[in-house]
This record gives sequence, structure tokens and C-alpha cells, in this order.
Amino acid sequence: MSHDKVITVLGATGTQGGAVARALLAGGEFGVRAVTRNAASAKAQALTGLGAQVVEATLTDEGSLRQAFDGAYGAFMVTPFWEHRSPARELTEVETLISAAQAAGLRHVLWSTLEDTREAIAADDNRMPYLGDGYRVPHFDVKGGAADALFAKSGLPTTYLLMSFYWDNLLAQPQRDPDGTLALHLPLGDTPIAGVASEDIGRVARRVLQQPSATIGATVPVVGEYLTGEQMAAALSTVLGEPVAYRPPTHEQFRNFGFPGADELGNMFQYYTEFPESYLGRRDLEAARAFNPDPLSLTDFLTAHRAELAA
Repeated sequence: MSHDKVITVLGATGTQGGAVARALLAGGEFGVRAVTRNAASAKAQALTGLGAQVVEATLTDEGSLRQAFDGAYGAFMVTPFWEHRSPARELTEVETLISAAQAAGLRHVLWSTLEDTREAIAADDNRMPYLGDGYRVPHFDVKGGAADALFAKSGLPTTYLLMSFYWDNLLAQPQRDPDGTLALHLPLGDTPIAGVASEDIGRVARRVLQQPSATIGATVPVVGEYLTGEQMAAALSTVLGEPVAYRPPTHEQFRNFGFPGADELGNMFQYYTEFPESYLGRRDLEAARAFNPDPLSLTDFLTAHRAELAA
């Protein structure tokens, strides 16, 4: 790899890291060291074919992370919260990442984060339950609370990438109801939410790395557009060529669906819909356009992924 600036990309076979790795490889000005737990996987091999150096490391092994960061200019960092759903483990992972990055002397760190929802939701607000250890939406609150503070205290030159709802999540959403209707079942009410195509996560990361003096220390919103549930269903209808109804459950119904993490996702959707001044307010579209002037619309994204959607 002959590039002067190598970026180590964590989670390189996942949604965020994969998008970042592909965008950097396509741009050509940065080399990519793609980190995965299994360098022999099909996704890892695909990155190798695109020109990435693929290495194995885990967030529980600081030595492997130090090797992955060694000699790199910067890194894209993301934690796999949904693999374990443990706030304590996520904080340990962040501490390990920071220690390894400090040892390697990284000159630009991109940290994938979210806000602490408890800043917007009063402690005595009983609209949604607390979930263990005083969290409202743990995968938000850990990052925006203690983890962001750890990065700020570390002295690492960090840009905070504030993520949004992935349009990718909609690829598995339309379900055939008992009456034969295709339907979107997300508890969004009538409130628009901020969403983004995974491809745009990569584009934003690339532009942030191109502008270190303007982005180190800053929080950059990663968002494409605001859409309601009805508008999402309409986009799905357009691409599938079949009407897709919008049939939102209540947040309480969603919390009680019974799959792992349903309670947390129910709280997340309730935060989206009942605290838009916080969720949308932090994801200003004009600020986002400075780093991604032409984001994919949901319709364009779904069209590009129609095979996955139809499956």
C-alpha cells in the first residue's frame, strides 16, 4: 500500500465500516486497512479485491488493535453494540480503542456516535421505561454520554460523526400482512425522522478526512433527508411496484414484540417521534450538506438495492 495516508477502518465488513472502506478506496487518496475478525470471509475478500489491506483484530484485544493502527494516519471507529447489547462492555471497548489509538499516535480519529437521549428526556418523564443502569436508549446514551466524554478527555484529534437511522433497515421491513397487503410496521406516528443511506456514511467520512483542520473537534451530522412513515411507504411502493401500506404500531406494542432488543428499539422510535427538537435539531440538513451535498434519496437508495428489497 503506497498511500501516504492509511486509514484503519473498524467494522469493515459491517454497514458503517464497509461503506467507509469502499468510499475511501473509490476516492483513491487514502489507503485502507480494513479490520475484521475473519479475514477469510467473503466480505473481507471483496475488500481485498478492491485494494484494501485486510487485517484481523478485536475490540477485546488491545494488542491486535495497536497492530491495526500502527503506522496509520487515522481511523474510523465504530463499536458493535448490537452484538452484545451491554453498555459496560461498550465502554470497555471504547477505552481499549482509545488506548490503542494513543499508543499509535493517530492524527485523525472518526468516531461513530449518537446523542445521550437523557439530555432531552426529563428524569421524571414516564412515557418510556428506563432500561438497566438508568439508560433510556442504551446504544445512544452510552456513546453520547460517557464514550464521547472519554474521547474528548483523551486528547485524540477526533471528529464526532453523528449517525442517523439507516435507510438500509427498510430493506427487510415490508411484510405481507394476513390480508395480503404489503405493509411497513414502524412506530413513527406522523413525525418525520432523519435517515441516511449507508453509502452516504462513507462519502461523509471521506470528506471529513479531507478537511482535518475544519473537522477535528467538530460534530458532523450524517443525514440524507427527513421522511415520515407514510413517505417511506410511498418510496417502497414506487420501487416495488406494489402498494405498501403504513401501519404503525404503538411504541408500547413495539416494546412488547418479544425479539431481543425490542424494548430498546421501542424507546428509540419513541425518542425519534416525541423529541424531534432533539433528534432532528442535532441533524441539521444544511450542515450535513457541507459534507455531502448530493445525498441519495430513499427512492434512489431502494432502487439501487431493489434485489435485496425484493428478497
